Amino acid sequence: MFPNARGGALSRDGVAYLLAKHVTTAQQHCHSLQHKRVSPHVLRHTAAMELLLHGVDRAVIALWLGHESVETTQRYFHASLELKEQALAKMTPLQVPLGRYRPDDQLLAFLKGL
Repeated sequence: MFPNARGGALSRDGVAYLLAKHVTTAQQHCHSLQHKRVSPHVLRHTAAMELLLHGVDRAVIALWLGHESVETTQRYFHASLELKEQALAKMTPLQVPLGRYRPDDQLLAFLKGL
C-alpha cells in the first residue's frame, strides 16, 4: 500500500525510520514529545484505542489491525479507563437497601444438603 523510495513495499524498518525522523522534527516544536516513546506499535495501539472509544466494533478493529482473533482486541477494553467510566455511567443503581446479605434457614438447609 505504501511504497518505499525504490517503489517496493515499505518494510517495518522503513516505517520505523520514517516515524523516528518525523518524531525528531516534531520534538523541536512540541517539547512534551521529548520524553515520550513513539513507535509504530504505539501508533497502532493508539489507533485501536481511538476506534474503540468512538464505538467501532471489536471485530472490525481486529480485522483492520490483522489480529488472528477478536479476543486479542479485548485487551484494549481493559486498558481504557474511559470505556470503564462509560459502562458504569450506563448502569442504574438498584433500588435495594444496602447491608449484608443473610440467607434464610431454608436456603442454608438446601446448601448443606448438596
